[in-house]
This record gives sequence, structure tokens and C-alpha cells, in this order.
Amino acid sequence: MTALTPAIGMLAYNEITARSERSTEVHRQVAQTARQAASEVKSVIEGIKGLLVATASIPSVAEQDPAACNTVLKSVAAKLTSVQNILVLDKSGTLVCDSLGWRPGTNFGDREYVQRALATDDLIVGEYTVARVSKNAILPLAVALKRGSETIGVLATGVRLEWLQDRIRERGLSPGGSLTIADRKGVILARNPEPEKFVGTRIPDKYQPLISAEQSGTIELFSQDGTKRIMGYTPVSDTNPLYVSTGLSESVALGPIDRASLTGSIMMVIGAALALSAAFFVGNRFILAPINHIVSVLQRWRDGEVDARTQMRGLHGELGEVGASVDGLLDELEARQREREISDEQRTLMAKELSHRVKNTMAIIQAIARQTFKNRSEENAVFSSRVNALAGAYDVLQSENWKAADIRDVMVRTLAPVGGDRSDRVILSGPPCLLGPEEVTALSLVMHELATNAIKYGALSEPLGRVDVLWKQTNGRIELDWSEIDGPAVKAPENEGFGSKLIRNAFPSTMEPKSEADYAADGLKFHLSFGLNPSNEQADHP
Repeated sequence: MTALTPAIGMLAYNEITARSERSTEVHRQVAQTARQAASEVKSVIEGIKGLLVATASIPSVAEQDPAACNTVLKSVAAKLTSVQNILVLDKSGTLVCDSLGWRPGTNFGDREYVQRALATDDLIVGEYTVARVSKNAILPLAVALKRGSETIGVLATGVRLEWLQDRIRERGLSPGGSLTIADRKGVILARNPEPEKFVGTRIPDKYQPLISAEQSGTIELFSQDGTKRIMGYTPVSDTNPLYVSTGLSESVALGPIDRASLTGSIMMVIGAALALSAAFFVGNRFILAPINHIVSVLQRWRDGEVDARTQMRGLHGELGEVGASVDGLLDELEARQREREISDEQRTLMAKELSHRVKNTMAIIQAIARQTFKNRSEENAVFSSRVNALAGAYDVLQSENWKAADIRDVMVRTLAPVGGDRSDRVILSGPPCLLGPEEVTALSLVMHELATNAIKYGALSEPLGRVDVLWKQTNGRIELDWSEIDGPAVKAPENEGFGSKLIRNAFPSTMEPKSEADYAADGLKFHLSFGLNPSNEQADHP
């Protein structure tokens, strides 16, 4: 489309320029045609004027001798096809003689052209008139009959409008053209085309000013037949007794330009379609296809097909270089993945070895404790269970590669060895939350002590007793509640034992731990709060 924009601009410029030049040419053409038609009409009138002047000089006409006058006028009129009748009137407008032999005495004094002829020596061209006797439409012309300087009557005739219509029809029209002749009052005398529709009608009021305009001109308008035309006109003046206008249909006048524009537009559309088709083919073949291939390879690689490669080196130009770079990147990622897997295997092996040694060390510590305190089996059992709780915490961390463990897994692993068949009476409720190694170790020891005390002295020592453990995470802290229900009555210890100290000091001060114990009548209510390490990855579950 960018490539076609200059061509579109050039087409539009040529269209505007050609239309403007053609419009100027048509305006000049119709103005010239109007002047030519007016000149032809003027020549006709001048010819009839000469006829009237010559006829007026005939003695029988000048003397107004009825018998001789009728014969002479009939002879003159027989040689003319343009006029209806030739009349001789006296000063009162009464018929004296005529070429058709009408009865003398008919009065034409009420006719405007008669009154005007009696008042001037010039040729009078009247308006559209229906003949009094023949009822035919005519254009009256009249001159004064003189005897010396005295006006003794009027010599008049009427141009047959049918004859005038035949003359402009013979003159011919260009396709979409029009020619109109009207009198000084705007009544149409002849028109081509459609004379039967317009002759005898008046030019619309909005165009009446053209009839008496100061000079000839052109105008663009909608003709009475609904056609938009460019029209040239010659107004009524001292030298032009009739209004003449010629028009040319705008659609015909600008037809070649419109056809050229349409052809150019069609060619432009065809060119645009071919260009877009070529762009589509080239884009798909040489751009989209290589890109889609690269994307497909990356998707296959992400789905586990680690040996997927584009194999585009040396192909598809610059995109081939992109594909080769992607292959190089995938090769490097695969190499790094193999190195990471080897490193993870070594780290896992070392972690298992360390865990094994830690457990061996704890077993040795337990053995040393039993040998040292042979006669103190109860203390040995408590000590061993605490060491086992610590070992359980290590097992949880070991399963997560010493990164983090979920709080529920920590509690389940810690409480299972202690609660035994009572574990189902410990109800755990709370959202997933990851704890770091320090938090896992501390929480395991605290839960172990709370569970041990519940079995010995609290709710788990009763058949129907239970423990609800609820937690939530708020503003980077864990809020945990240990609630013993339906257990024996409890009371606060008089002296703080080792277990209480362990609970109070299990979490490092950096976690800002807070704990509170309520020895209620129906069981212990213990609240624990501690901060989480910001580096822990927190689970995000709906």
C-alpha cells in the first residue's frame, strides 16, 4: 500500500487537473455556442425585417389599397415558409389587408407589439403569442408604415414557432446538449430536446435574472428536465431581441475523464490486489514460514523434545541466521542442563550422605545417653523423642533438597511418631505455606513438645479429647493456634521445665517469635507467631 500511495496521489492529481481543464473548456464551448446560436437567430430576424421594409415600400401596401394589397401580400407570403401571415393595420390597429384574405375590420390594437410599433420607427419583436384567427403559436414582428414622417399604420407578421423549432432541430445537438430560445419575458419559443414539453412555458423564476443579465456568461445548473448541465447564455439586449441558451450535460462533457478515472481506479485496485497477493505469498513463504518454523522448534523443545533444532543455517537469509542462533542457544541450554543434572545428582548424593551421617550421629548420641543414664528410662525416652523430632525435621528438608517445606508436611511428619493411634484426633487446618530450614527445625521441636504434653497431661490423654491446629499467613508472619478440646482440667506449671524453655527459645530472635499459653478449664490454648524469611518461596494456591 505504501508503494501504491504515490500512484494514488498522481491519479487523484490528474483527475482534478483534467476535470478542471475540461470544465473550463466546456464553459468556453457552451458560451461560444450560445453566441453563435444568438447570432443565427438575429440573422433570421434581420432577414424578416428586410422583408417587412421591402414590402412596406410597395405602393399598394403603402397606400393601404385593400384589393391590391391582399394580392401583393399573398404573393409575397407564398414565397416564405417562415411566416404565418402578413398584415397591414391602420393607425387604430384595424386590419386593412393580409396575405390570408381575412375579413377586414378585425382589430389588433390591443396587441402590445402593435402599440410599440406605432410608437417607434424600429423593428418590434414581440413575445410568445397565439394567433387570434389561426390559433397557432407565433413570434410577432412589426414595423411602422410611414408616409413621409407621419405614421399611418403598421406592417406586421408572425414567425411560425414550428418553423423556428424545425430550424434548431436541423441545426443538431451534441449528445447531452440543449438549446433554448425565449422571449424577453422568459416564455420559451423553441427548445431542443423535448419541445412539446417546454415550448410556451416560462423559464423558472430563479433563472429569470439571466434573461436580463448585463452580459453573456456561463452557469452550472439542473435543467428543467433534471439534467445537470453547463450552460452558456446570451441575454436580451438592444442587439439581441431574444434570450438564447445552450447547454451540455456534465456527465457527457466529463464522461471521458470519468471513464479514464474509473479505468485508472480499476487498474489501481487490480494492482493493489496483485501487490497484496505477492506480499502475502512472499511474506508467508520467506518470512512467516521461517518464523513459524522457529517458533515450532522452540515449542517442541519446551515440551521436552530437547534434540529439536531449526536446521536453518545457510537458508532463508537473515532469518536463517536467526534460526542458526536459536540452534546455538538450544545447544548451549542443553549442555547447561546436562551440567546442572550432573551437579544436582552430586548434590543429592552428598545430601543423602550427610543425612545418613547426621542420623548415625543422632543414633550415637541416643546410645551414649542410654548408657550414661541407664537407670533413668523416662528421661531417656523424652530425650530420644526430641532427637527423633529433630531427625524428622531433617527428613522433611531432605525431601525438599534443603530448600523449604510446607508447614502441613512438617506437622504431619512431626506428630505421627508422637501421636501414634491418636494422630487422627489432631485436626490440621490452614493454607499452604513454605518454611525455610530454620523455621522447619524450630516448629518441629515446638510441635513435638506440645503433642507430648497433650498425650501425657492434656486432651490426647482422654479418649474423646482432640486438638485443633489452625494457622494462617499474614503480613509475612505465621499465626498458629494450638487448641486442646474435651481434655482434663489443666493448670499452669509452678516451675518452668525444659520443655517450656524449648518452646520459648526454639525460634531465633531474628524471626521475632511470640508465644502465649492459656491454661483454660477445657484444655490448653497456645498461640504462636513468628516471621518468615523473605527469601522463602511462598506457595500461591487459589
